[in-house]
Amino acid sequence: MTDTLQFSVEAAPDFPLLRVQLAAGQQVLAEPSAMATMAPNIQLKSGVKGGLGKGLGRMLGGESFIVNTFTAEGAPGEVCFAAGGLGDLVHYRLSGAGLMLQRGAFLAQSHGVDVSASWQGAKGFFSGQGLVMLKATGQGDLFFTSYGAILPMEVDGQLLVDTGYIVAFEDTLSYRITTVPGARPGTASKLKSFFFGGEGLVCELSGRGRAWVQTRQVSAFLGWVYPFRPAKKG
Repeated sequence: MTDTLQFSVEAAPDFPLLRVQLAAGQQVLAEPSAMATMAPNIQLKSGVKGGLGKGLGRMLGGESFIVNTFTAEGAPGEVCFAAGGLGDLVHYRLSGAGLMLQRGAFLAQSHGVDVSASWQGAKGFFSGQGLVMLKATGQGDLFFTSYGAILPMEVDGQLLVDTGYIVAFEDTLSYRITTVPGARPGTASKLKSFFFGGEGLVCELSGRGRAWVQTRQVSAFLGWVYPFRPAKKG
């Protein structure tokens, strides 16, 4: 059964808070530790959604083995969620087409949505996102987050996105991991670009659909801040 959530998002894109207003008996599912506040009549139940296999797959996809279910008992109630990282929050309404998510992007969902691991083989490994991505299917509300702001991009043909900046894309798009065009002539050129130019592997999206990219990358930030770290003396 399709479920529609009443919600609002505050303080985006830096420190977004998701407010979900549940009708009596209505539920919302979320990552553990995502709950910030909830009404006294909200009941929390933790469990493995979809069984052991899907729970293990979610772990490989950068999410928790456990999913928390919040239910408004006897009366309407509000529950608020916040992501662990510093970044934007996006709502997506699933209505047939699936959505691919990067590791760790999932925050919350309504009933009618299934979030499971999707094995990507070698192309997932070389993308830097690991061997497993998440795939959301079904009908209902989905909320995902990232580091930095999140910008939607309409794809009609092809789009190249650095693998560190892609957050999600509709499964109407096909993709492959490749090198940036300037690194294609030969192996020496590829290695020089990858190790010294800061650019190397990109996700080539093809077809028609929507993709979401983040405006910041954790590894790039850590590289920038690393020289300023306190250094031990003696």
